[in-house]
Amino acid sequence: MTKPIIGITMGEPAGIGPEICGRALWHESVYEKCNPVIIGDVKTIEHSLSFVKDSKNFPIVSYSLDEIPNINYKFGEIAVIDLKNTDPEKVPYGTETAMGGKAAGEFIKTSIDLAMENKIDAVVTAPISKPSFTLGGWGEKYPGHTEMYADLTNTKKFTMLLAHRNFRVVHVSVHVSLEEAIRRVKTPRVIETIELAVTSCKMFGIEKPHIAVCGLNPHAGDEGKFGYQDMEEILPAVEEMKKRGHNVIGPVPADTVWPKLKSGFYDIVVANYHDQGHIPTKLLGFQYDKEGRCIDVEGVNITIGIPMIRVSVDHGTAYGKAGKGIATPTSLLGAVDIATTLANNRKTNQ
Repeated sequence: MTKPIIGITMGEPAGIGPEICGRALWHESVYEKCNPVIIGDVKTIEHSLSFVKDSKNFPIVSYSLDEIPNINYKFGEIAVIDLKNTDPEKVPYGTETAMGGKAAGEFIKTSIDLAMENKIDAVVTAPISKPSFTLGGWGEKYPGHTEMYADLTNTKKFTMLLAHRNFRVVHVSVHVSLEEAIRRVKTPRVIETIELAVTSCKMFGIEKPHIAVCGLNPHAGDEGKFGYQDMEEILPAVEEMKKRGHNVIGPVPADTVWPKLKSGFYDIVVANYHDQGHIPTKLLGFQYDKEGRCIDVEGVNITIGIPMIRVSVDHGTAYGKAGKGIATPTSLLGAVDIATTLANNRKTNQ
């Protein structure tokens, strides 16, 4: 099988994105399974890597959009679709700027165009900064990556999947207030999210997944004592999906569902709101020392429902590490692995 082409967006120029994109492509194992190309700005990547001790000093080669068919995917040479849209001198590390936010959005937009034109097989995204994204003119419309990918691919039914190895979580809602998230727990949307959970598992080759739907209230409402949503909104969705032949259970109390997912008893869990799914996943994937410094991050974020493959790191811009040459590409390498698997699965099933 021909190795898939993976486009890696550089993310916020003032964060660790440029560094981890470059450092990820210092790993020969990446080239053994895919053809990687960064969508970003060459000057910024070069500048960010200049702070790394024991730098590999691989040449960074600039390509225009017209030169994509001529890219040389070779270990020891980092290929970049160079949009030439930012400047390290005008976008200091750890600083929110309109230039940085505008560039981050342009990397995303370019990745969507290339994927929809079948010029790349999957996209991996480095982190963006929401304040910078807003200053750059994108954030007022798009709270984050997920919403931008959905809108620009004309997708109406979508969700965020978090994955830490075999620990998989999809969400009924994500970037809204808790009050609004509770309002969105309605039977039709829960059904949609369970369907997207099925789609998620099939992307990973799991044809008949065991799915749990998390309860919204303590003890999954305790038969109405602690809220009505579990009995009146979530349970009907679960029963409907059972009628359709899916192996789904719920609502399962939130304080017991996660250990069962971790054990492998469930293949995936439907969470009702952002933190309900993010907290357990990040508890597994984030490593800190006793001084509160982040050592490493493992885990990815996948947008489900869109007509392309998009996988992201499961961490932010890490401004405290930007420009110091100490960022680790663990999560990005994991995202490339998963994007490659999903791209190969898609090719096999076409």
